[in-house]
Amino acid sequence: MSEDQLPGPSEFKHLVRADRLPAKPIVLTANETERSALAERFGLPAISTLEANVALEPDGPAIKAKGRVTASFEQLCAVTQEPFVNSLDEQVDLIFVPETADHGPVSDEEIELEETDLDTIEFEGQSIDIGEAIAQTLGLSIDPYAEGPGADAAREQAGIIGDDETTPSGPLAEALAALKKD
Repeated sequence: MSEDQLPGPSEFKHLVRADRLPAKPIVLTANETERSALAERFGLPAISTLEANVALEPDGPAIKAKGRVTASFEQLCAVTQEPFVNSLDEQVDLIFVPETADHGPVSDEEIELEETDLDTIEFEGQSIDIGEAIAQTLGLSIDPYAEGPGADAAREQAGIIGDDETTPSGPLAEALAALKKD
């Protein structure tokens, strides 16, 4: 299999040769087709912008990637299911490591991860897919419980919160209050 036919999602593929890292930071801007495919992948109505500025630096056999990802997108309110505009500005701090054949024995034992174990991505062959890493950063940064501007009004209309927004109201709140009295 050639490196441009790597398995997995390819909505925002941007391969970089591990042995020919660019001296300057990579600037990636998703085009309309890529944004549309990523919006579908992450269950968003639309992605207006997706940009990344990432510096790559060798660290022995590993490659460090540091920079920023910014995006503007529509998502559905967790309360009303109405679309609203949201954005993110996230730091990227990843380490690409060559894939190893031996991942050790699988165990039910709980393991402690160190900070350096997080955000580690294995790569196979001679290329890393920085575009897919950016796509995954976007996907992990989207708050699935984000609330749009009409969330509080919808709660109040449904009787979930009172006028002061701190006192629950409605049948469930009344039942819970009765239990507390007992």
